Amino acid sequence: MQFITLDSVDDERVAAYVNLTEMQLRNRLEPERGLFIAESPKVIERALVAGREPISLLVEEAWIEGMADMFQAIDAQWGNGIPVYVATAEQLKRLTGYRLHRGALAAMRRWTLPSVEEVCSGARRIAVMENIVDHTNVGALMRSAAALDVDAVLVTPSCSDPLYRRAARVSMGTVFQVPWTRIGGEDKHYWPFQGIQDLKELGFTTVAMALEDDSISMDELSRRLNVPESDPQHIDKLALIFGTEGDGLSAHTIARADLTVKIAMGHGVDSLNVAASSAVAFYATRVHEE
Repeated sequence: MQFITLDSVDDERVAAYVNLTEMQLRNRLEPERGLFIAESPKVIERALVAGREPISLLVEEAWIEGMADMFQAIDAQWGNGIPVYVATAEQLKRLTGYRLHRGALAAMRRWTLPSVEEVCSGARRIAVMENIVDHTNVGALMRSAAALDVDAVLVTPSCSDPLYRRAARVSMGTVFQVPWTRIGGEDKHYWPFQGIQDLKELGFTTVAMALEDDSISMDELSRRLNVPESDPQHIDKLALIFGTEGDGLSAHTIARADLTVKIAMGHGVDSLNVAASSAVAFYATRVHEE
């Protein structure tokens, strides 16, 4: 590693950590020069284990010694020329606009996202995030998907970026462990019209998580996943679709899904936050082992 102590927060070499918006980071000659920012040693470590290429690191002085093993691993895989910009806690706060509790950031190179077919190959249970815009919810759903053995996650064209700094941090780096991609790329007209059809052609039963008059219960969905394959109601491959905050799933999505499912709730509560509802759904739809 090349350790470089910052004299000023205006140093152009650390501009990526402060001056670029999410869309600029995503679209700057993506993926050849597109960047994302990983925050905290745990997230950086999981990105490195997944083979993601570091461009530079920005580290608080007090964290240097504790990250020695990570620096050695980077040198071993990527060579010793990766710069580590060393800053004080106050400099980091001025750069990022807030106090970093895990004093390390890494600028890393984006990669070409795989196709839906590649991500779903061999998958039995996947999640679809439709237009979810809150970075915390995106990260929390990814973390639940990893913890509860969901095989893959698809995000629609209008969904927030799972690699956005806060989303990746909330996911605890599981965004680098769970296979994911955008369904329809950046074409906002692709989903749900062609997108749901694609999933059906891949053999998935598409399930809209929504409060509709014809919604079945989560218990009933679980039963259909676990009945014998000879049963006509048996579900072999499941795609759970979660909607955006506030409005939920679009009417077009609900109309095209094979089933609509709701989570039973009490005390007059009509819905759960999408991060909570996804965790409930992932837990409830685990297929029981014989």
